[in-house]
Amino acid sequence: MTSFDELCRIAEVEFAQIVVETQALEAKRRLFIRDGSFVDVWVSSKLPGRFGFHWERRHLDGTFFRYDNFPDPAWRGVETFPRHFHDGSLDRVVASPFPPGIAEGFRAFMTFLSSRLPQGMTPAAEQ
Repeated sequence: MTSFDELCRIAEVEFAQIVVETQALEAKRRLFIRDGSFVDVWVSSKLPGRFGFHWERRHLDGTFFRYDNFPDPAWRGVETFPRHFHDGSLDRVVASPFPPGIAEGFRAFMTFLSSRLPQGMTPAAEQ
C-alpha cells in the first residue's frame, strides 16, 4: 500500500522545482506549490487503494483540478469510473487521463500540474 511518506518523498524529490513545502494535516498531506497554489493528497487508511489528489487554485484563477477514485454515482458514465478527473471545476468531469496506481497516478498528476505552471517554475526538461 502506498503511504503518505512515499507520496511526499516523490513530491519533494521528483518535483522539488515546484514543491515548496509539505505539511501533515490530520487525514491528508498538503503540498505548497511555488505559484501560491497547493495540492491536498488523501489516501484512505480504511479502504485500500482509495485516494484523492486535489490541486487548489480557486484563490488564484477560479479553478481546481482533482483526480480521485471515490465512486460517486454522478460520474458512473465516465469511462474510467470510479476513477475520474475534475478538469478545472466541480462539474467538468472527464475520464481519468492518469494511471490507476496511486504512486504512478500521483506522478502523472504532478506532471500535469507542473505543465500548467508558468515557464520558469518547471525544470527545463519538462518545458
